[in-house]
Amino acid sequence: MKRIEVKSIFLLAIVVFATVQADAQARRRGATTRPAADTTAQAAQPNALAAAQNTPNDTVPKPPQNIYAGMTFEYDTLVADLTPQKSLRPDNAYDKGALALRKPLPYEHLRYDDAMYAEKVWRELDLREKLNKTFVYESSEDNGSQIFASFLMRAVLSGEVEAFNEDRFSSKLSVDAIKQMLYGVFDTLPKYDVKQMDKVVGYVVSRRPFDPLDITKIRLKEEWVFDRESSRMFVRILGVGLYKAKYVDTPKGKKEIGTSPLFWVYYPDIRPVLVKTEVYNPKNMGQNRMTWEELFESRMFSSYIVKSTIDNPQSQFIRNYIKDPILQLLEGENIKEKIFNFEQDLWSY
Repeated sequence: MKRIEVKSIFLLAIVVFATVQADAQARRRGATTRPAADTTAQAAQPNALAAAQNTPNDTVPKPPQNIYAGMTFEYDTLVADLTPQKSLRPDNAYDKGALALRKPLPYEHLRYDDAMYAEKVWRELDLREKLNKTFVYESSEDNGSQIFASFLMRAVLSGEVEAFNEDRFSSKLSVDAIKQMLYGVFDTLPKYDVKQMDKVVGYVVSRRPFDPLDITKIRLKEEWVFDRESSRMFVRILGVGLYKAKYVDTPKGKKEIGTSPLFWVYYPDIRPVLVKTEVYNPKNMGQNRMTWEELFESRMFSSYIVKSTIDNPQSQFIRNYIKDPILQLLEGENIKEKIFNFEQDLWSY
């Protein structure tokens, strides 16, 4: 009997111990779950603000009031208006209506079997050079700003021309994505009291406007083709890319550290746009009837080669295998001379 009683007490103690352990584990799970939910709820507030500030379109985001409770907000959308403002009266002494009716001349067809020689070349135009100052002519006409980057941007944002992410034109960029790159994200800045500069009285939601003068370089992708049917060398521009300068703050001020691409456009797509806009002539605007399309076809710009398909199986830019800037320019001239010599060597004098 004593043994049975001892066994019963032992089994009862095991059952009570197991019950206590299960209850303690349940309490611990409940205790860890509740703070995790609270942490997620707290983290959701700044994430909501970040999502609102990264709105790619022109809709101004409404700040979550649970973060800035009791604060007033002002919305200063500094987005530049690229819409042309037309003159209400004739702004020229002569009629320029025929300019809007111009169409680009079609290219001469090049057959695949007649392409005896073909090489692709990438050129870079530095808009700070004197010969390229026509690209940054700061004036406004009936068709808008005359800066090259401005009216190319208008054509892209209006949907007249499609923009691409790279120079192979394989990935299109939406208008909202381009606006995001141009203007950046919305930024919430504090507004201080006039009398007490350390007192925040509200916030201003704004974003930086697009400045076409930030476009300091233009890159061209072109192909040189020797056609044996006509016995001449053709050069066809395939793409135009806009490159924006990148700066870093230094003790002496801002220093340019390079450029970043905005987008590429297919050159045959923008020819109908370029042919309707005249190029600035600092000597005589009446004498010059050249359009942007004629400027590119006549190659009246200053540039240097940054990449080619000649002796380049790794498809590298010149700066990747030549570090000295002077030697990079000399290598570009060497590539130009190779193309020139190929055509000249076909003839005997």
